[in-house]
Amino acid sequence: MEQYKREFIDFMLDSNVLKFGDFTLKSGRRSPFFMNAGAYQTGTQLMKLGQYYARAIHDTYGLDFDVLFGPAYKGIPLAVATCIAISDMYGAEIRYCANRKEVKDHGDKGILLGSKLHDDDRVVIIEDVTTSGASMAEVVPIIRAQANVEIVGLMVSLNREEVGLGGEMSALDEIKEKYGFPTHAIVTMSEVVDYLGHPQKDGTQTRKALLDTKTRKAIEDYYRQYGVKNK
Repeated sequence: MEQYKREFIDFMLDSNVLKFGDFTLKSGRRSPFFMNAGAYQTGTQLMKLGQYYARAIHDTYGLDFDVLFGPAYKGIPLAVATCIAISDMYGAEIRYCANRKEVKDHGDKGILLGSKLHDDDRVVIIEDVTTSGASMAEVVPIIRAQANVEIVGLMVSLNREEVGLGGEMSALDEIKEKYGFPTHAIVTMSEVVDYLGHPQKDGTQTRKALLDTKTRKAIEDYYRQYGVKNK
């Protein structure tokens, strides 16, 4: 696993974004872990978050695209922070775009914030985490209704690696199959568990595993029921 992915996992923990315990998700599933991107609140956190997304997008899709689209609401600051990071890190000028939840009928009219979409634009969608694909069912038709664009792919921060609405493949794979564009994450939950579940060497120091036996068993039980790899 690349070093920046290890650093991103530590960053999620330090920012209190990734938590372990007993959580009830919107889907009704009881999960031993939970990710809340709303906990990224400071300027430093958003700057670093944009840098991690920028690195993952660069390594996965390259920079041959025009627009970074962030679905309302959490995707909006993600798109803005990542566009800034791409400009700073790679010198590329990427436009940001987002959707409104309601169409504005005065002033800056329409369904979009930021850049308009034009024919032949290449678009990357950015989101925090996808568990059901419901947000894509809303925003993909909006994007495609604006212009004849190509959706290059979707980037999320964490792939939970659990079955989506269809009950057989992950939500990211369901999106890929339904809409026809690639889907990727900065890290997968398998990488998170592997990294936090084993001691880590840092120079001459060794950090003990951060997941205790009880938590690891709860995660294993959860994936035995909902995990993609067991289907």
